[in-house]
Amino acid sequence: MKLDELLKNIQPIEIIGDAKAEITGVNIDSRRIENGHLFVAMKGTQVDGHKFIPKAIELGAKAVLCEDMPEERVEGVTYVKVESTEDAVGKVATLFYGDPSSHLTLVGVTGTNGKTTIATLLYNMFRKFGYKVGLLSTVCNYIDDKPVPADHTTPDPIELNALLSEMVKAGCEYAFMECSSHAIHQKRIGALKFKGGIFTNLTRDHLDYHKTFENYRDAKKAFFDGLGKDAFAITNADDKNGMVMVQNTKATVKTYSVRQMADFRAKLLECHFEGMYLDIDNHEVGVQFIGKFNVSNLLAVYGAAVMLGKTPEEILVAMSTLHSVNGRLEPIHSPKGYTAVVDYAHTPDALENVLNAIHEVLNGKGHVITVCGAGGNRDKGKRPLMAQEAVKQSDTVIITSDNPRFEEPQDIINDMEAGLNAKQMDKVITIVDRKEAIKTACKLAQKGDVILVAGKGHENYQDIKGVKHHFDDHEILRDIFATQTED
Repeated sequence: MKLDELLKNIQPIEIIGDAKAEITGVNIDSRRIENGHLFVAMKGTQVDGHKFIPKAIELGAKAVLCEDMPEERVEGVTYVKVESTEDAVGKVATLFYGDPSSHLTLVGVTGTNGKTTIATLLYNMFRKFGYKVGLLSTVCNYIDDKPVPADHTTPDPIELNALLSEMVKAGCEYAFMECSSHAIHQKRIGALKFKGGIFTNLTRDHLDYHKTFENYRDAKKAFFDGLGKDAFAITNADDKNGMVMVQNTKATVKTYSVRQMADFRAKLLECHFEGMYLDIDNHEVGVQFIGKFNVSNLLAVYGAAVMLGKTPEEILVAMSTLHSVNGRLEPIHSPKGYTAVVDYAHTPDALENVLNAIHEVLNGKGHVITVCGAGGNRDKGKRPLMAQEAVKQSDTVIITSDNPRFEEPQDIINDMEAGLNAKQMDKVITIVDRKEAIKTACKLAQKGDVILVAGKGHENYQDIKGVKHHFDDHEILRDIFATQTED
């Protein structure tokens, strides 16, 4: 594609060189540059991509999109200066890959918790309806039935458009996508055309990046502000920020609730570890999920499917066959008669929701042992809050390592314990080694008890000093249970 065609949706400040240069690829990573590529120099939170312009040219870049024009320029390379490469890159990538989102029915899901579950369940449901479907999620991306590993909740704009383009080529009609606050704020999804958006809830998270809760909220809201009048916006009326999200949207607004009048309503009728019975818009359905927050998630899925033209009957039949997402309130039963639950809960609110769900099933008939930690180099303010939430709803809490990244695990544990008083500390055991922490929980558990292993969910690694070591909570539990015999 000619360079000037790629630039038609942006307003360059200055172009030096051949605007008709033939471009064979677009990249923000200089290491991936090949002959004929356009290199986009991004000013990231960690590194300024302008430093890598010489390297990109050395590898064959034919053109450079930048905010700061280099003083030294290479003959035969076209330089394009723009006000914001962050704003421009999505528009350029969309054009290069043939505007793939316009050829799909694309629905985005945003909020603090529930994004993965809702997006994945919609993907699975629409595949059950017989469609080819794409999924972009924290756990894994899918081009119909082909998995593509996910490194971020939302990929960069170039990778994102490349994936959407592959979905179109594979014949996908629908795509469901998690939209993180980072991706919205960094305009990674800015040039995409969404048919619908879903808001789940909003609680404290990512304040290491956004600095204030208001900035975090406004990043989420920007997604709905950008929806067109031919799109729908489904919002959680039970969340105090639910209507804030959609107050400026042009989209058709629908609400869902488990507590009050709304366009889509649900009620929990019965709950046990194998599933729940629900009333959704006056239809009874059995589902293979637990927890009131999952009632809300399933209701969002139901509402989106209705807005996409499906009948309540066909939606509920498909819903009854769906399973929980990997690492989301996932029960594993011990031969000794207790249950371990693996969950990704890594915010105070998520931990509260999961523990509430466990207590709903236990109904006072067993003890709860919680194994949890907190991630390193992330929002430190939520660490004591997570410890408080765990202690409030558990009989025993084992505080351990999560993904310490470049921090010392013990320092993170100390931050968590700083939120607890002496009486609360009586419930707490500290074991830095996560495997040992899980083993200890299993030794303490009696028949009828529940162990919650929280924080990592689907992850199969521990991030320590920049290295991802293989570690899977499921595997640890199954290995322990394999050595057990029934009581």
